[in-house]
Amino acid sequence: MNAPASRSGWIKWLLLALLVIAIALGVARALGKRKAQSEAATAAAVSAQKAPVYELPPQDVATVEALELAQSVGVSGSLRALQTAAIKARVAGEVQGISKREGDAVQAGEVVARIDSTEAQARVRQAEQQAKSALAQVAIARRAQDNNQSLVQQGFISATALETSTNNLAAAEANHQAAIAALDIARKALGDTTLRAPLSGQVSARLVQNGERVGVDARILEVVDLSGFELEAALAPADAASVAVGQKARLKIEGLDQAVDATVARINPSVQAGSRSVLVYLRLPAAAGMRQGLFAQGEIVTGQLKALAVPLSAVRNDKPQPYIQVIQGGKIAHVPVPLGRQGQHGGEAMLVVDGVTAAPAGTQLLRVQAGLIREGTEVKLAAPTATPPAKAAAN
Repeated sequence: MNAPASRSGWIKWLLLALLVIAIALGVARALGKRKAQSEAATAAAVSAQKAPVYELPPQDVATVEALELAQSVGVSGSLRALQTAAIKARVAGEVQGISKREGDAVQAGEVVARIDSTEAQARVRQAEQQAKSALAQVAIARRAQDNNQSLVQQGFISATALETSTNNLAAAEANHQAAIAALDIARKALGDTTLRAPLSGQVSARLVQNGERVGVDARILEVVDLSGFELEAALAPADAASVAVGQKARLKIEGLDQAVDATVARINPSVQAGSRSVLVYLRLPAAAGMRQGLFAQGEIVTGQLKALAVPLSAVRNDKPQPYIQVIQGGKIAHVPVPLGRQGQHGGEAMLVVDGVTAAPAGTQLLRVQAGLIREGTEVKLAAPTATPPAKAAAN
């Protein structure tokens, strides 16, 4: 009986030992798993804290360098024709004979409208009859003068009577001259009933219709000559100081594909009272598609300048002070730049950065297409894409 009892006790101790071992293995496994998770979390945190390295393509990077810049002043405004005319009624009356409409061509001296001339013709006939009557009075007074001179010589009348006839002749001649002047005025009024184009061009506005009665100086038609144009631009006094007559400009005109060359023709000597601006007038030749009133903008080239410069488009304005993104020690740095002198190089607007110690010559910076990159981010330049070799020609 002692042998089975000892065997049962031994089995209990074995099971207890196995249970302890299993618990120990489970605890060890749990601790190992927790440690692995902790190490993975730590590695992930370190990896998350480490900034990614941006790879920049070559076309997104520019270099600060000394360039020959064309200094310029921006201008904008509306085109206006050099010659325009408003055809007005010189006499009051009913408008007749208008056949021209907007867009129709007219020639200088061409009859474009008439004012009813019935009254004017009657005044001319009246003045003609008055002039004939005055001429007849002159003839009567002259015959009386001749007769009185003979009678004075014969002693039949006194010298006083002769003087009276002389005065009557002078009065008759004066009345005749006045009648002739009145006839000239009547004829001019008759001529004013015919309206002619003062210049060659196109009708830009028809303001009345046939049959309407108008007063003196009423606008009938407006004519525009499209053979030459001018741009009136308002400049700030500081910009106008560098502008001179004869300087060249390049203008982009609304609706036209090609830019147009222009020349500074005049500069207003007075500053505008309200805006404190200076008016500059640019002359430009006519081109196909140009119309009065089209908007134009461009640059007047005022001089040349050699200085360190960067593309103006690379300057960012999302901070209180404008800045550029430069590469320093393989990292991005935001360098403030003042918006001062500007110029043109190869058709691109450039900003002068002479005096900016953080952007010396040779400094690389990001162009506008690179976008905003956080300061301190590591970057590297990507290798330029190799051009595939041309295939050999088949023999």
